[in-house]
Amino acid sequence: MSGERAARQGGRRPRVLLAVCGGIAAYKACEVLRGLQKAGCDVRATMTADAERFVGTATFEALSGAPVATSLYGNPGSPIPHIELAEWADAAVVVPATANVMAKMACGIADDCLTTTILACPCPVLVAPGMNVHMWQNPATQANAMTLRARGVSFVGPDSGRLACGDVGEGKLAGVGEIVAAALALLVPNDLAGVRLLVNAGPTHEAIDPVRYIANRSTGKMGYAIAEAAARRGAEVTLVSGPTALPAPAGVRRVSVESAEQMHDAMLSAFADADAAICSAAVADYTPAAPAGHKLKKSREHLDAIELVETSDILADLCAAKGGRVIVGFAAETDDLIAHASEKLRRKGADLIVANDVSRPESTFGADTNRVALVSAAGVEQLETMPLADVANAILDRVCELGTVPNSHK
Repeated sequence: MSGERAARQGGRRPRVLLAVCGGIAAYKACEVLRGLQKAGCDVRATMTADAERFVGTATFEALSGAPVATSLYGNPGSPIPHIELAEWADAAVVVPATANVMAKMACGIADDCLTTTILACPCPVLVAPGMNVHMWQNPATQANAMTLRARGVSFVGPDSGRLACGDVGEGKLAGVGEIVAAALALLVPNDLAGVRLLVNAGPTHEAIDPVRYIANRSTGKMGYAIAEAAARRGAEVTLVSGPTALPAPAGVRRVSVESAEQMHDAMLSAFADADAAICSAAVADYTPAAPAGHKLKKSREHLDAIELVETSDILADLCAAKGGRVIVGFAAETDDLIAHASEKLRRKGADLIVANDVSRPESTFGADTNRVALVSAAGVEQLETMPLADVANAILDRVCELGTVPNSHK
């Protein structure tokens, strides 16, 4: 096992080497770096001399928190930077990969720090080409791309569109999100391949009238991180999402809902074809009994009280229909965390409850980290505070251990 999962089990973050080449899209490598960091990766960079003409090393050093390797010589802290970087990395991303650098890679030419480092890399390598359409379509470039693919190098893009020179055609650098997703795919195991995973996320909005509603502070970040991580590990993910400002993760089918009733119906419908479910949404426990069909005017329709009724219990209803399938629930609490989570595990019939204390700043709604306890019949496992991507993978690791396999309920 290698990559992200091995890195997590080894107690460190996955390491990505960013190899920045001299193209007009070099500035987008900064966004790729940020995207990888957001996913929990440690990123370091090497650059060609031409790349430095587009984006200075100071930018990448500030973003990565590490020196940028630009030369094989004069590095007091690293006499052989290309070997150290190559052995340090779990994956390497060449972005934007120019026709020149691709040609060097195909021929094994190592005449600067970047190409020497890539040649020495024993890890998976991803190439994200970015160049003029005629350069990309040139038979020499196509032959080089074919050679690299035959050697196991992965590619993302290029896309078609308007290029920096004004030409229109293939050669445009792939989107930052696509590049990040492709890089992360090199770091994770494919242990959920074929598993149909159902995830819900976010809050629900319970209408008082067409303008006002009852809601909670959930942002959906944790559920979206789970859906994204599961897709990278090969799962076919359906994400039932309440109202959030988050974009759908790459490769994930999103079903957008608003109310608890809509989420209940969408989850029960999708569960018919699912192998496992992870219920991370903060579903409202109560909803107005008789929402108004028009905006209530306080001048003539003073609202002294709202009659509420309980919403349907999504987790309990899924557990009642689960058979041999794995179901994970969440317990967001402000006190007696483990006691409440353990009671919820027993009462609902779930296989695992992910418990987090939302009164803590590192695990509250909207945070980019979480500190959770995994509560199951086997006991309680308290995890340290981690980025959401790492928490998501830890949960998915437990789902795998619980025996999730494709079509297990058929």
